Amino acid sequence: MNLLEARNVTKIYGALTALNGVDLVVSDNQFHGLIGPNGSGKSTLLKCIAGAEMPDAGSVEFLGKDIGHAPPAERARAGMSIKFQIASVLPELSVYDNILLAVQAHDSLAGLLFSRSRRALDKQVARTLEQFRLSTRKGDLAGVLSHGEQQWLEIAMALAGNPKLLLLDEPTAGMSGQERRATGELLAPIKQVCSLLIVEHDLDFIKDICDSLTVLDQGQVVASGPTVQVQNSDKVREAYLSHA
Repeated sequence: MNLLEARNVTKIYGALTALNGVDLVVSDNQFHGLIGPNGSGKSTLLKCIAGAEMPDAGSVEFLGKDIGHAPPAERARAGMSIKFQIASVLPELSVYDNILLAVQAHDSLAGLLFSRSRRALDKQVARTLEQFRLSTRKGDLAGVLSHGEQQWLEIAMALAGNPKLLLLDEPTAGMSGQERRATGELLAPIKQVCSLLIVEHDLDFIKDICDSLTVLDQGQVVASGPTVQVQNSDKVREAYLSHA
């Protein structure tokens, strides 16, 4: 089943056509990479899918429903979660409380009032901390975490509502090689419960975790398909080399 289908998506800013008839499909339990040189339209497409931008033409369907002009909150309720490139954790709260608030944000008011206390959610928060290698930092303020740890914390928060599709915008930007490898290891287990659409500039990182890739250049699809097939495409090499 196709979880997400973007068809003929077009986005224009004045004289600039950022996206020109882009198609993209993400299936259930699939990691799909969106790559391309700087300025190719990757982040713009992700924003059109998440609702941060509205496409000027084309359609975006999620779980068979047209959401192309739905507000971000409606998309979130349907099971879509996004983490943009710049971390937006709450720096003055502890790592534990950042995750706790993310979990509580998806609970009902009645649940919060009557049964979903901090104590009731402790096991869920603890599991998440362990999953993202943050257990030893749970009492620390989020603002003192390393760049990589802040990225992991925000990914953990984005997964708190058990989304069907997680959107990530260059989550490894600014990370060391060791942190990038660890990020790939942390993301791998979520495929059992959640699909992933990840925007990346680092082809070496993304080819190791993604089942399929879509490559953009100058707002158009250059190639799309299984990772091995796409990474060996002459068109893809040409797109990257032309911007080198």
